[in-house]
Amino acid sequence: MSLSGEYFSLGTTSRTIIEVEWHCVRLPPKLRMLASRALLLATPRAIAAQAFPSSVSLRCQSTAAEPQSTNKAAPKSAPQASPSFVKNIFCGKIVTDQLLPYPNFLTQEQNENLGMLVDPARKFFQEVNDATKNDVNEGVDEETLQGLKDMGCFGLQVPPEYGGLGCNNTMYARLVEIVGEHDLGVGIVLGAHQSIGFKGILICGNKEQKEKYLPVVASGEHFAAFALTEPSSGSDANSIKSRAVPSEDGSHYILNGSKIWISNGGFAEIFTVFAQTPVKDERTGEMVDKVTAFIVERGFGGVTSGPPEKKMGIKCSNTAEVYFDNVKIPAENVLGEVGHGFKVAMEILNNGRFGMAAAMTGAIRSSMAKAVDFASNRNQFGRKIHEFGSIQEKLARMAMLHYASESLAYMISSNMDGGSKEYHLEAAISKVYCSEAAWWVTDEAIQVMGGMGFMKETGLERVMRDLRIFRIFEGTNDILRLFVALTGLQYAGTNLRAIQIAIKNPAANLGMIIDEGSKRAIRAIGFSNTGVLPGVHPELAKQAADIAKTVGEFGTACESLLIKHGNSIVEQQFPLNRIAQSAVDLYSSAAVVSRATKSLELNFPSAKHEKKIAQVFINEACSRTRHNLKIARSSDAHQDFERMASISKDIIENGGLISSRALGL
Repeated sequence: MSLSGEYFSLGTTSRTIIEVEWHCVRLPPKLRMLASRALLLATPRAIAAQAFPSSVSLRCQSTAAEPQSTNKAAPKSAPQASPSFVKNIFCGKIVTDQLLPYPNFLTQEQNENLGMLVDPARKFFQEVNDATKNDVNEGVDEETLQGLKDMGCFGLQVPPEYGGLGCNNTMYARLVEIVGEHDLGVGIVLGAHQSIGFKGILICGNKEQKEKYLPVVASGEHFAAFALTEPSSGSDANSIKSRAVPSEDGSHYILNGSKIWISNGGFAEIFTVFAQTPVKDERTGEMVDKVTAFIVERGFGGVTSGPPEKKMGIKCSNTAEVYFDNVKIPAENVLGEVGHGFKVAMEILNNGRFGMAAAMTGAIRSSMAKAVDFASNRNQFGRKIHEFGSIQEKLARMAMLHYASESLAYMISSNMDGGSKEYHLEAAISKVYCSEAAWWVTDEAIQVMGGMGFMKETGLERVMRDLRIFRIFEGTNDILRLFVALTGLQYAGTNLRAIQIAIKNPAANLGMIIDEGSKRAIRAIGFSNTGVLPGVHPELAKQAADIAKTVGEFGTACESLLIKHGNSIVEQQFPLNRIAQSAVDLYSSAAVVSRATKSLELNFPSAKHEKKIAQVFINEACSRTRHNLKIARSSDAHQDFERMASISKDIIENGGLISSRALGL
């Protein structure tokens, strides 16, 4: 896999004062008197004298600019409507197109096919694969690899006409969950191969490329790898140094460079490689370097690998540096368009992120099973330890985190199967949430088991080591949080700019002005105008109302930060992290209430249990969100942010800790 992140830059906009004629707002009679006074104390005649972000340039290994849905009726300069739940909450809006009812697009045939795959896969990992042996040997034995090939595990999503199983995203997620439950190291071998290794060929390749390469990678005859990360480019993917120069006759490219930390890099035969290529700038006519994606075969010559890296975890997966020395790549092996490699990389990473969330749910299930078994049988102080409140809270929180993680993973995979093109923020949140949930659950499982949990024989020590990388690669969680916050604020900023423009021509945009004025008037006197979550089961009405109210508060906080900071918001990472965490809590809460609603409506045997999980989870998540929003806007917190920045600067300048030792020795 690869370490990855984002580079952000905000475009500039003109500063405009918005005059809103609030007397046009139609409020219920009881609210008019309060509104008049509240608006004077809030923002009665101006939304802001501020420049709002109108564009965010994202150059990163983990995300891409999201496709915009069309809205022909939208006025000029208005943001195009988006079905993304996460995008819209930044505007204080609830859009449930991809939320309710809880999605599942599996056909009866697909469901039956999945059923025939699940049991053999589970049995294989229980009886054939030996995770401990793989970890000790730092490799997967040939018997296990051959068994995986025989089951079709190397081409799960490859169409049958190319030799694969033809699984959709949800089917793939369910099978990946089984792998994550038993051996995360093997999961990386498989994931590096198909989730990112040849995924570019699958989703961006032309007919000839698919016919040539998909059959050999789907069968496992050839391993694939994704080669993007370099020593000088971790988070800033656009700064890669590898370079591919076209030949004079245009028949091929000559590639030189190196890549680091490449999963399957020591033995892969097929690489998706990203390199700088000279491209004519359409605006200036000058030659500039832009990233292009290539399909590179080890057999082309000039491709060599370094020794396997010694890692903390996922030891059975091969991670190595890969070198390209005058590699001759046929021109027909350009993947996508010349100069559009960055877009290809982002499509690959965004498309595969849901699979990581599914693997994490499997890991959570496995760790929790060990904790539950121990708590059920361990006696202390004359009682089973599960009878003590501290253990009960740990087990309950494990269950809540698993439920939320699973809800996120399958909501996103199902929406992708349903044709959604706007799932990038949701997928980023799922990666952040599920990787951190898996780490927390496994850590607490060890705590429940005490000294026994610390022993190697329980297997949790290996899982803990394996899990640590998931918060780093395919987009570090820190970078993904900034991506979620800045992309959402960009969308909200576009909405504010549309209002600014509308005010310049009030006669033509009276409806928008009245609507926005009404919303702000209601918010100014302490009421929510976000609406409700339609279709939520009555037994979860309180939680649904809390989500809706908190979304309104979230939208207000986002608008407040945009007004205060304008384009400089990109530099405000302290409050941005609080905004991002709020978005994580709100989306996970929405996924939980949607899934629990489905269980209650269908009267699943576990419905009442799921209701309790949803109630506690949402109550706490909304409470955390309100706290984070308060911190994000607090002047006292801002002073603490400045102090922390200063403390960090002092430490860096000193080359380490500054404080004198407690004993003075």
